[in-house]
Amino acid sequence: MTGAVLLQESLLPEALDISFKLAPSILVLAMLGLFLTIGFVFRVADTDDMWVAGRSIGNVENGMAIGANWMSAASYLGMAASIALAGFYGLVYVVGWTTGYFILLIFLAAQLRRFGKYTAPDFVGDRFNSDTARAIAAVTTFLIGFVYAIGQAKGMALVGLYIFGDYGGLIPGLDGYQVMVVAMMVVTVGYLTLSGMLGATKNQAVQYVILILAFIIGLFVVGYTNGYSTVLPQLEYGALINQLGSEFSEPFASSSYYLWVATTFSLIFGTCGLPHVLVRFYTVETERTARWSTVWGLFFICILYWSAPAFAAFGTDLYSQNVGATYGDPGMTSAASEVIVVLAAQLSGLPDWFVGIVAAGGIAAAIATVAGLFIAGSSAISHDIYMNIINEDATQRQQILVGRLSIVALGALTTLAALNPASSIAALVGYAFSLAGSVLFPMFFLGMWWENANRQGALAGMTTGLTLWSVPMINEIVPTYIGSLEAPLSAGLAQWMPAIGSALITLPVVFVVTIVVSMATDEPSLETKRIVRQCHSPEPMGQQETAEDVVADGGEEVATDGGRAVDDAGTDGDHTTDEATDDAATEE
Repeated sequence: MTGAVLLQESLLPEALDISFKLAPSILVLAMLGLFLTIGFVFRVADTDDMWVAGRSIGNVENGMAIGANWMSAASYLGMAASIALAGFYGLVYVVGWTTGYFILLIFLAAQLRRFGKYTAPDFVGDRFNSDTARAIAAVTTFLIGFVYAIGQAKGMALVGLYIFGDYGGLIPGLDGYQVMVVAMMVVTVGYLTLSGMLGATKNQAVQYVILILAFIIGLFVVGYTNGYSTVLPQLEYGALINQLGSEFSEPFASSSYYLWVATTFSLIFGTCGLPHVLVRFYTVETERTARWSTVWGLFFICILYWSAPAFAAFGTDLYSQNVGATYGDPGMTSAASEVIVVLAAQLSGLPDWFVGIVAAGGIAAAIATVAGLFIAGSSAISHDIYMNIINEDATQRQQILVGRLSIVALGALTTLAALNPASSIAALVGYAFSLAGSVLFPMFFLGMWWENANRQGALAGMTTGLTLWSVPMINEIVPTYIGSLEAPLSAGLAQWMPAIGSALITLPVVFVVTIVVSMATDEPSLETKRIVRQCHSPEPMGQQETAEDVVADGGEEVATDGGRAVDDAGTDGDHTTDEATDDAATEE
């Protein structure tokens, strides 16, 4: 029991009013009830609804879902926390998490929609004609969901402590923070097992409205109440910076330039490889909708990202005035920084019900992201491993059942890990980005833009990426769960290949390995090349149509194979069949 008390003391934010508050509790319970109701109304009827929402989502609604799906507890809470503690260095998350969307918009959004599968592993498996590649991508997707969701569970629990109070001991052996982790995850898993992607998408649009209003209204009121701003806090907060100290305003005062570059790189390309982000492009009607939903999503995201530095500045100054020095020894703890948004509203002397609105936004942000993560993770298990590898004759009912069981399993694992999290919210999310950038992004980019990328290259590249990503994780994170070890195991490795920025090293290596192995082995079948070309065709496609459907129907080609034109009817059909047969015969 002593260990539990020590853990609670290390995770409970100082100065946060941890007690039951009636009005905020009613507000949050009503919000959670709304999510459950929407999930029930739009509950899944078939696998299309479960995984891709029937490909029926419009661009603005999908843009809002992208925003909610993306703006997790790491954006709502963790980003402001990082800026509050690390100052200028904390902007790494603003830069990395927004830049990645431009790459998605230009290189992947429309093309992935034209390819038209259900999941990220679905693309990898079909593009490279390999069940082994599909399985590696599915395991990676599940792992990303697990690592990413730990930070969300932590964020929900910290905010839940402010609203509902400390119920340590309610579950034997668990402190107040841990009880809140369990409670929040039970609610989240319950609504997800019911709703699937269709219900989750409808919920995410609502969740975006809740979180963005809570954040922006909170920012304006905190700024005006304390005299920091009158009209535009996103611009006026600059007047505060000189008062906050060099730790806040001096570039790289708290971390090295190399770490900033490595982290930014990982966040940018990790964004382009996150399965729960990419699956949003499968839910829309057309490739045009995919592009515009990305534009809308980036706009909705930037509303919060432009505002987070201001909230961090306000919270830092309020902490210094009301609690103690933000920097130095002891300074603000990581736990306090991770609720700086809520703490700023509380320290401003605002009513509990108003602070509760700000806190509710944090819970909505975390639940929205967990929804996307768990749907992507469960689809990887149910659709990509169970249906495509284990039981090809699986009925829709069986697939949905396995998907729901996968959500429960993912929720249980996340809950256990979140009881004693290894890092801050933002750092935990960063590890998932490094994994996505190391393993999945190279396959999406090369698979979509280089038609000669083949099965052998993909397998070599993904295995290399997964192995290299594991090295810094073992070096820095695993020891925190083993009492007898001190992290990092190797200080030199942590400096040059940090876990949060490992993609700077791993991604170029994976690209080289994939390209070299692909060039040294047989080219993909002509049919696969045709499908890749069709993904870049200017010709519009139907709502349920995919590039594979167009090629199978003898659709118009937009490129030539080795200088030899391929006609509309597919006159190279015999050659394609022979190659495809040979290709299938060599499959693992």
